[in-house]
Amino acid sequence: AWIGAVPPIQVHHLVEGPPDAPALVLANSLGSTLAMWEPQIERLAAELRVVRFDLRGHGRSPVPPGPYTLAELADDVVALLDRLEIPRAHVAGVSLGGMIAMRLGIDAPDRVDRLVLCCTSARLGPPSMWEDRIRTVRERGTEALADAVVARWFTPAWAAAHPDRVRRLREMIATTPDEGYAGCCAAIRDMDLEPELGRISAPTLVIAGADDPATPPDHGARIAAGIPGARMAVVPDSAHLANIEQADEVTTRILDHLRVA
Repeated sequence: AWIGAVPPIQVHHLVEGPPDAPALVLANSLGSTLAMWEPQIERLAAELRVVRFDLRGHGRSPVPPGPYTLAELADDVVALLDRLEIPRAHVAGVSLGGMIAMRLGIDAPDRVDRLVLCCTSARLGPPSMWEDRIRTVRERGTEALADAVVARWFTPAWAAAHPDRVRRLREMIATTPDEGYAGCCAAIRDMDLEPELGRISAPTLVIAGADDPATPPDHGARIAAGIPGARMAVVPDSAHLANIEQADEVTTRILDHLRVA
């Protein structure tokens, strides 16, 4: 039984780390590929079986016709766990990846061990904002959004100090398939997880970037308030992709949360 109305797709994925270690699925942000987790991989894969994947419509995954729903994106993860014969996994997600992680925590609790929700939101409106973004992508492609999106991913100081990395990440956005990007925008547009957060039973850590313009810390605070027993951490000097901008701190917080006996 799938969460969404249509069968899942087979997403492109990588598995790293000891095969007998606890599994951790890393879920990406809108407009990114599994490469967004490069800063975490060495430390995480030293003690966890780390599963990275490209969202449907992104990277090397198939691009089915949109719009997509959050339930369909979550089903893709369940199907991936089935293919890899992983009964339960920790799930950590940034932005849209965090939304997928919450959907899994609500609808597939038997598959989820612990959750890490980074720089994300349970409701990210208004819908008109996403309609505008979908229209831009349909008319002019993801290239037209790349500068504005990457500007929200990092603080100006970090971006100025790491121009090559910003350029590569901008290219990641600009090469995302238009159909996939627009399809995932629709999933965010139609999402309201706030009434359901109380159904999440997985031990949850919420991480917010102090300077995140896309999902400011109050979005994380509302998630933490809604999930029983959730803890929250605010990472200083970080915008929307805290896992890249403050890689060491975010990796440490993920490991500390997953190591709790």
